[in-house]
Parts: sequence; C-alpha cells; structure tokens
Amino acid sequence: MPDRPTIPLPLPKPTPLTQPFWDAAKQRKLLLPRDSAGRYFFYPRPIAPGSMDDQLDWGEVDPSGTIYSFTIDRRGTAPAFVGQVPYVIAIVELDAGPHLTTNIIGCEVDDVRVGMRVEAVFEDVSDEITLIKFTPTRS
Repeated sequence: MPDRPTIPLPLPKPTPLTQPFWDAAKQRKLLLPRDSAGRYFFYPRPIAPGSMDDQLDWGEVDPSGTIYSFTIDRRGTAPAFVGQVPYVIAIVELDAGPHLTTNIIGCEVDDVRVGMRVEAVFEDVSDEITLIKFTPTRS
C-alpha cells in the first residue's frame, strides 16, 4: 500500500466566547463558565443551560473526574486521525459536574473503563493551543 500524505490534525479555533478556556489551558488550568449561582457548565455559551442566566463568569475547577462513556477509534474518524489510531474518545464527568469530550492517554486503550478515575494533562499542540486530555489517576 502506498504511503498516505500526512494531513495536519485539525486544531480548535478560539472565539471571544471560548478564549478564557484556551488561555487557562495554556497555563495548565481548567477554567469553566458558571452561572450567577456558581453552577459550572461546559461548553462555553452566552446563556447558562437550565437557568437561562446570562450573568456568567469563569472559575477554576479541579481537573479530575470519572470516565462517563468512551469509545476506541481503531480506524480514524477523519483522514487526519488515521495515523493516531487506536485512540480513546471519552466523555469525562468532572468532579465539578460538567462533562467534557476528550481523549484518554497514558494507558493502553483496552484498559480504559467506565468509572475510571482520571486527571487532566495538558498537551501543547501549537504556540496558541494547549489541548486538555485525561490520564488515569496516579494513586
């Protein structure tokens, strides 16, 4: 089979609404939006889900949680990801409450389990973007 051309991985494109999240990630922090009652949510949006509150701010949360759901991609969800397989796409329920879609790294893909405790790791992928991924908790 001939070599496939290398396709660069797509990177997030911060917007004014999401920029605080990406700035915090660059500083190795997990910052999430919250409503005026202090309830965190994710993904960033101008109105809090559930309360319709538009008086929002950002707060730092503990970057740990539990795997809520996951799948193992063994083929590549898009051509740019073919060279990354196999990898885990997971939904992590943060201890602060919100769920984040992320990757699980630092272990064999077949060792990942629902309910596994995980903690954030920060991966610099460009000068502007640091991705937040998760690894099994070391304890």
